[in-house]
Amino acid sequence: MTATPAKVLLAPVTVTPSKPLTPSHLKGLLWADVMFRATAPLAEVTYRYSHTTYHMTEQTLGFWEFLDRTQGDTDYASLSEEEIGELYVRYRAEGTPLTAADVRPYAEAVERTGYVHPAGARVLQLWAGHYARLGMRDPGLEAHQPPGLGLQEAIEELVAAGLGLDQRDVGGPVYLDATRFGLPLRQIVTPDGRPNYLACALRELLPLAPDYDEIVLLYDRELDPDYQLLERVLSTRGATVHRVPLGRVPIEGKITSARQGGWQGYTVDAILRSVGDACDPEVLRLGVRLYFIATLGPGQQQSFRYDLLRKSLDRAEQLLGRSRNTPEQDPVALASRMEPHRRRHTHVDPYRLTSSLLGRRPAAPDRALLSTVFL
Repeated sequence: MTATPAKVLLAPVTVTPSKPLTPSHLKGLLWADVMFRATAPLAEVTYRYSHTTYHMTEQTLGFWEFLDRTQGDTDYASLSEEEIGELYVRYRAEGTPLTAADVRPYAEAVERTGYVHPAGARVLQLWAGHYARLGMRDPGLEAHQPPGLGLQEAIEELVAAGLGLDQRDVGGPVYLDATRFGLPLRQIVTPDGRPNYLACALRELLPLAPDYDEIVLLYDRELDPDYQLLERVLSTRGATVHRVPLGRVPIEGKITSARQGGWQGYTVDAILRSVGDACDPEVLRLGVRLYFIATLGPGQQQSFRYDLLRKSLDRAEQLLGRSRNTPEQDPVALASRMEPHRRRHTHVDPYRLTSSLLGRRPAAPDRALLSTVFL
């Protein structure tokens, strides 16, 4: 009797469409893409990546309010990611405190109709093009994917489980309360009802968690305190939860947030333009994965370097040349090829798998492996 495959939920941190994709963003996206595609032969994998859910964060709603207040009837469809990103840097530098009333019309439109501001829609459209060229699975960048719980429902579930502290009736905020696990209180909703990123994640993942054997949370290392809380809460729903923190990619030795700028010349669009349209699509797809996963690794010690990216592209061309005459594997053999890179969990470790392609005298890589996971 064939065993039922494990069900895995892959839930990477979602990049808000208010700035260009940077090397740090691309690293996380490629890591998630390889994990999803490599784990699929071993398990039933769901890749959950919903922009709809996280449009409700203040950094997004506040940016939309800023654009409408300062830019008037701008034709965002003609702007580049960089131009929209420069507006985002201006918004964050402005530092004007927002009230719930300022962003309420946008929040209500997102909840009722799945509204996306034209600037956000333009960025998502451009990202879809990057995904296609890099061979990344599109998890629904431009799709309406609302979370399974309303904000009030999520709060009520947390409170009922002893994991929430709702003080709005006395003018206070809502806290995620995992103190029984030795973790600090964390505010997730302001007194006037505005949710943060963690509250949005709970709306999305709480109703999904009971349906999965394993949940993989892939995120920026700087968010580790929040993801420790998220792991604890989701574990109470019966799933095994694994956290996979990734370091950012420094630019010229510095790690900064995209809201501060400094990404000019280092965006994904700039990277793709540097490669050129003549680059073989398979060489590009394998090469960027070799660089952002195997070369940079899970840490954040190495700055982004165009020369090392080009070396990875050269290595990809060599690997592809050696693989073209290798026989295709059947699904069982392909699954066994992934097994050594699982560690003690169901999902495949992208770093271990991708690094296995490299070495002083690596064997010709399996063509089926490359096609399934990297191309």
